[in-house]
Amino acid sequence: MKRNAILYLATLLVMVPLDFLFLGLVAKGFFMSQVGDMLGTIRLAPAILFYLLYVVGVLIFVSAGPGTTWQSTLIYGALFGFFCYATFELTSLSLLKHWTWTVAVVDIAWGAFVTAIASTLGLLIANWLAPRV
Repeated sequence: MKRNAILYLATLLVMVPLDFLFLGLVAKGFFMSQVGDMLGTIRLAPAILFYLLYVVGVLIFVSAGPGTTWQSTLIYGALFGFFCYATFELTSLSLLKHWTWTVAVVDIAWGAFVTAIASTLGLLIANWLAPRV
């Protein structure tokens, strides 16, 4: 139980700053130019709930298994991120008239990347702080 708590916190503490860096600095201009008229102010409660739940999913499907390695976490983290972000992006693309394929592709690629990195670094940190017995 202690190990999973450390794994959860480590993954969360890697993912959130990376995502904020990407969305707030690196890709902010891109998203503003593509869908800026659809963007509003960030609503904290849903954003916080997303990160808390998403990292639970990462642990369940990617990094908390007994035989998990950093290599498997990297691969399955990328796949988990790809499928989760693709679900949102393709749904948005099918329903929202200002959503574009470019936005969908960039965000799906980002989701695969950030989930792979966060889950893998989270696992490595957990292995260091609370090694498996």
